[in-house]
Amino acid sequence: MAVISDGIRSDGIHGWRRRALAVIIALGVAVTLLINSAPAQAVQRPAVIGKRVIGHSVQGRSITAWHLGNAHAKTTVVLIAQMHGNEQRVASILYSLRDGKAITGINLWVVPSYNPDGHAHDTRQNAHGVDLNRNYPTGWRRTTGAYNSGKKAASEPETRAMMKFLKRVKPDYVISFHQPLHGVDLLTKRKSFSHKLAKALKLPNKRFSCDGGCHGTLTMWFNHNFHGEAITVEYGSTPSRDRMRHKAVTQLLGVFGAKR
Repeated sequence: MAVISDGIRSDGIHGWRRRALAVIIALGVAVTLLINSAPAQAVQRPAVIGKRVIGHSVQGRSITAWHLGNAHAKTTVVLIAQMHGNEQRVASILYSLRDGKAITGINLWVVPSYNPDGHAHDTRQNAHGVDLNRNYPTGWRRTTGAYNSGKKAASEPETRAMMKFLKRVKPDYVISFHQPLHGVDLLTKRKSFSHKLAKALKLPNKRFSCDGGCHGTLTMWFNHNFHGEAITVEYGSTPSRDRMRHKAVTQLLGVFGAKR
């Protein structure tokens, strides 16, 4: 290669400038991507203040709890949907809370898909064929068929994950959403809260019989072991999209004096 009289290679200065310019451009592109991606994520889910994988299903799918609202609020609430994988419409309430505007006045956790294997296969039970709402230790009794309780209490990874999560969070209220019985359960600690919730959600109060008896349910276990209150809310088989994504969200926040 040609060399100029002062000993510098003929392409030295120009080559260095080209390389420096290329580095500057690359850095600029990287910074731009970082700046543009962060706000997009924040705008998409402004209600979210945290996220926790609380466990995994039989087939290894993540069970995710989304933290919304204000972590220092006076009232802590946990909302759970799709304990039965084929009860899919009620999950829209929780996804709408997660994906909507920022929430104030409540420390809120939502678990939109507690039984992700059941959701994937459109089944009531998990991948072991166990009804998770018959697998909790309190009042557990061996049952088979559609309401298969599992071979022993808390035999399922999904059950153990939720138990550990609730022990850690210690919520004031747990609401477990289901379909299709259309009502708010009266079998809870305080009928006054059941009435308040039913009125707000425009659902009737009912005593759910569990086809002959409730054994080993999540609400039984929580109400027996914690100071807080757990309650079952059932919508019908085909609640409207507008009701799930908009009306129920506003009604539910209002129960706890929260808003967005």
